[in-house]
Amino acid sequence: MRSRHHPVLAAVLAALLAFAAGFGLTGAPSAAAATPVRIMPLGDSITGSPGCWRSLLWNQLQNAGYTDIDFVGTLNAQSCALTHDADNEGHGGFQATATADQNLLPGWLAATLPDIVVMHFGTNDVWSSIAPDAILAAYTKLVGQMRAGNPAMKVLVAQLIPINPSSCAECAARTVAFNQRIPAWAQGITTAQSPVTVVDQWTGFDTATDTYDGVHPNASGDAKMAARWYPALSALLTPGDPGDPGDPGNGGCSAAFRAVSVWQGGYQGEVTVTNTSSTAAISSWAVTLVLPTGSRLTQVWNGSLTGTTVRNAGWNGTVTAGASTAFGFLASTSAAAGPPTATAMCSAS
Repeated sequence: MRSRHHPVLAAVLAALLAFAAGFGLTGAPSAAAATPVRIMPLGDSITGSPGCWRSLLWNQLQNAGYTDIDFVGTLNAQSCALTHDADNEGHGGFQATATADQNLLPGWLAATLPDIVVMHFGTNDVWSSIAPDAILAAYTKLVGQMRAGNPAMKVLVAQLIPINPSSCAECAARTVAFNQRIPAWAQGITTAQSPVTVVDQWTGFDTATDTYDGVHPNASGDAKMAARWYPALSALLTPGDPGDPGDPGNGGCSAAFRAVSVWQGGYQGEVTVTNTSSTAAISSWAVTLVLPTGSRLTQVWNGSLTGTTVRNAGWNGTVTAGASTAFGFLASTSAAAGPPTATAMCSAS
């Protein structure tokens, strides 16, 4: 039977359909675009000038499959070798106490809207002999400002890397004393909705070999910092993303370097990639190499080189549980680079 429509009703329906089409509301519902997790690196020059641990961390996350992330900040230093999302809030020379006292953070938060803050902040306070109680009070105010804008803010707080500047004989001991206070402070301020996680950046960090001036990380120091941030940060990323780096497909591999042979101006290295899972195979891997200043990769075999990241060849990406494979490389070096070495960070899928 032929249906009949009231002329006015038909006109209204047509107008509504046209309006909906103009706003993309007709047809089958489409999946909403995923919102990247917004991560703010917050601190002083160790974070921002140039803070190349951020570039290593960004690439390690990307290689492990954490591609739906966005580093955010009002600064954007692009002076590191690795291509990365360079947005950050690392303000050279700033103190955590002054930043809190002057209420600088709320403006940065409003401009960037982070979900996670990665904070290595307080070195200049320690250097200036500001009391731990005052620095922790500033930490408390900063976390409160973060939660005011985002009640579900996730915060990673570093136990500071050691410092030993020539102008401050007491700085090393002051850093130790301050770091000892951070875990209890974090435990007291953390909540289920807004956890505060302590990341130990101090243990295993050597100012003699991991900084270029007793304070700021060199390539080795940057690699150590990125490696410490990675597991704590990856654990906070959204469900369904790669999670535990020990699981297959979730960065579950390790990489070990050895020097095969050395000559004036260069050396041959080998990196062994091991599947750290005890139950499942990985199907691909990527290793980011950090060489000393003055060293440069010149050739790679049994892998494909992009920048300073080596990915598996077509035939050696699959590694069974607990098994290993290897790739080799040649590197040129300078006398200033010291003994041949490389820091290797592995991720797998």
